[in-house]
Amino acid sequence: MAYNSVVLVKQVPDTANITGQAMKEDGTVNRAALPAIFNPEDLNALEMALQVKDRHGGQVTVLTMGPPRAAEVLRDALYRGADRAILLTDRKTAGSDTLATSYVLKCAVERIGEYDLVFCGRQAIDGDTAQVGPQVAEKLGLPQITYAESIVSLDATEIVVQRAFPLGKETVRCTLPCLLTVVASANVPRPPSIRRMMAHKLAAIPQEYGAILERWDEFETEEALDSYLAQRDLRIPVWSGAEIDVDYERVGLNGSPTKVLNVNYVVLGGTESHEISPTPEGIRELVQELVKDYTL
Repeated sequence: MAYNSVVLVKQVPDTANITGQAMKEDGTVNRAALPAIFNPEDLNALEMALQVKDRHGGQVTVLTMGPPRAAEVLRDALYRGADRAILLTDRKTAGSDTLATSYVLKCAVERIGEYDLVFCGRQAIDGDTAQVGPQVAEKLGLPQITYAESIVSLDATEIVVQRAFPLGKETVRCTLPCLLTVVASANVPRPPSIRRMMAHKLAAIPQEYGAILERWDEFETEEALDSYLAQRDLRIPVWSGAEIDVDYERVGLNGSPTKVLNVNYVVLGGTESHEISPTPEGIRELVQELVKDYTL
């Protein structure tokens, strides 16, 4: 049996390069000030969906919510094996917290139609809340399996998944359709395929047509480019909130009860050093000192 999967992905700021300009005054992330990457655990979720497709057949649809430049992660997903990519972008959704974001994604998944599995990363590195996946499942009325590390078995009615936790593993059974949040230890994401990169090198959203026309002389107008991409299934669909029946009162800053007051980054500097002898006595002294300083 073939399975249709939806993978929720996110383009996130590279948190390894946080600076003092990481946040705006309204408490939202200043994404323009930080380099953007594919959220790492979303890549693991995509890989798990692609493995299901490799073994059983079906289609993998990748969905992201973000500004137009988030189309970069959609192209990356296409290069790795996704069949379809959709960008959900709307200025009115800017500043949405996890509650508002999960509502918008729920509306988009419903618009996609029939599906058997919804995959997403355990959490995004820009928020580390691990809330969006479970909230989407709740709003869709789906059962969910969080911290998924591997699929043990899959048939027409149910899935068996091994979950990974810091203190052990757990195997659970769940009916389909369901939502899985995937951990980093689940797999090693496949790299982009050169063949698929060549086939999808022009995959784009309409907002990118101008930049393509500057590099490619074959197309005289955006209309000609759009027709070319549509005929070859390279036009990435762009959905607004209105197109998926979003209630705008529930999104954006006004629809987000969570507010971020501030983000601090700490630089640890060395002030003194103390040599510990590699003996049981030396280790004992170190532990006692750490306990005394409330480090342990």
